[in-house]
Amino acid sequence: MPNDSIHLVQKGLIAKIIAATSLETCSTNKVPAAREALGMDPEGEPMEERWSYPSIVGMLLYLSNNTRPDIACAVSQVARFTHNPKKSHASAVKMIVRYLAGTSDKGTIVQSATSLELTCHVDADFAGLFKRDPDSSISSAKSRLGYIIKLSNCPLLVKTQLMPTICLSTAEAEYYALSLAMRAVIPMLALIREMLEQLDFPPVLKVLTKKLKATVHEDNTAALTLPNDQRISSHTRHYHQRTHFFWQAVSDGSVEVVYCNTHEQQADYLTKGLVHQVFVSHRFNVQGW
Repeated sequence: MPNDSIHLVQKGLIAKIIAATSLETCSTNKVPAAREALGMDPEGEPMEERWSYPSIVGMLLYLSNNTRPDIACAVSQVARFTHNPKKSHASAVKMIVRYLAGTSDKGTIVQSATSLELTCHVDADFAGLFKRDPDSSISSAKSRLGYIIKLSNCPLLVKTQLMPTICLSTAEAEYYALSLAMRAVIPMLALIREMLEQLDFPPVLKVLTKKLKATVHEDNTAALTLPNDQRISSHTRHYHQRTHFFWQAVSDGSVEVVYCNTHEQQADYLTKGLVHQVFVSHRFNVQGW
């Protein structure tokens, strides 16, 4: 790769997944997931394919956690149904495989860095399973979060999951996602600082490493205001204890929470299915292609 960059790929695993699902001659997809969230489909027909649904999902999870964060959201959705997959769930798996078939030589491009910085992009999709899962199911009210933590623009941790609790508004979902991301950002910042202290840097660089901070990008104004203004109102006190733990890190300058435009929110493709143009934009910003 040019400019001292490294392209991380897993062609062998992708080929194994394609062969296991008998999709060697399939047509390809431009995106790994439909725009509508994948629901339980309780009345749907049982899966008819002969391949093992849990086995394929397991391989897809391994792939998404290593070199292919672009399929992370889609894989997280299909992973919910390994115990009782329906025909619609198998179709969603095949959509991911068809996407991989067209991008089997792609992965994550790691560029050489000119500066040391820890960044995080975090996003949430409020109640994305509403009317997709049965109204009687608690999951129909759940929101999905996604975040990406990078060191010098190299992805270190990518996470997408349904939130474990019910959020009552978009603002609460965004802020709760921010709080969960902070549970990873703050310890990672402390670990990196400790590691850098042990390296044999010149004195000038050692001073700079001690000033290393994390920058967290948030596109929701309400979620941005809470940690920066640190004022609790009657509208936000119901999630005071659960989510405000990271305020001290913001106050002492270890973590900075900044606004980013929704179009520049790199974690957006970890929370929902997107149209091709938007999906490709986020994939390029995260994975370099």
